[in-house]
Amino acid sequence: MIKVAILDDYQNVADDFVDWKQLKNKINITVFNKYIGKDIDLAEQLREFEILCLMRERTPLTKVLISQLPNLKLVITSGMWNASIDNHELKKRNIILSGTDTEIHPTAELTWALIMMGWRGLLKEIENMKNGKWQTSIGRSLKGKTLGVLGLGKQGLQVAKYGKAFGMEVIAWSHNLKKELCNKNDIEYVECLKLFEKSDVLSIHTRLSERTQGFVNNDKLKLMKKKSFLVNTSRGPIIKESDLVKSLTDKRIGGAALDVYDIEPLPENHILRSIENLILTPHIGYVASESYAKFFKGYFLVIKSYLENKTINMIN
Repeated sequence: MIKVAILDDYQNVADDFVDWKQLKNKINITVFNKYIGKDIDLAEQLREFEILCLMRERTPLTKVLISQLPNLKLVITSGMWNASIDNHELKKRNIILSGTDTEIHPTAELTWALIMMGWRGLLKEIENMKNGKWQTSIGRSLKGKTLGVLGLGKQGLQVAKYGKAFGMEVIAWSHNLKKELCNKNDIEYVECLKLFEKSDVLSIHTRLSERTQGFVNNDKLKLMKKKSFLVNTSRGPIIKESDLVKSLTDKRIGGAALDVYDIEPLPENHILRSIENLILTPHIGYVASESYAKFFKGYFLVIKSYLENKTINMIN
């Protein structure tokens, strides 16, 4: 019996999307429902497993941790990219890394929901209604405003299309963005600093890398309009957190919405939780039944192939 661990199944749904009984008598599955990424005995907890199924980047698979897992033969990540995995170390130890299919729309849809909530002031009005109040603020319309998209990949392009549907002017920039892609989609290509200067709403959809870590810093935030709104559903460290906190508390920008953070799960007493003009969601961009169906089915298919001495969806 091959021992399989499914990590960080917070909603306890591993059995809801796949009929694991099809692999009966071939694998023994252990599901971890709570966050274990910082457990000091994590290596000991995972030591016996031959296969690890990772849910996004909730529990990092570092070089040190990999070196302490002598039985590990196969790692499966949800999606086909995971920055928290030391792929070099896996290759060095001849450990297979595979991925799954994914769904881009849930994150783009959450992004738009956050934009609507923040720009229209919905969160405050919803809370006030529960407290017996009535019409305490004046919202704003998105039509005619400028949507800036930092990173025009699949996610960014979907959000850009939402913006156009709402009658917004859409501009974009990223390190690798080509003007031809913008022209093809009737989006204005602008230089980096102009993206921050012109955007009423700025949405981040670039990948986290050495050059994007801390990229949205004080120098760029101070270029933004006083009533502008910033949204990040990509990766937390793309924004320099301390600079964002200062910009929000000093009200140098109108507000922000975050679904991703430097530290996840976000600590209960974290300063971000206390900022008034900031909307927070618990990294749920990809947490939708359609995404989970593809993730868990992907785990199943990779494991089934592995049992048949085949490899599919290899990343390394």
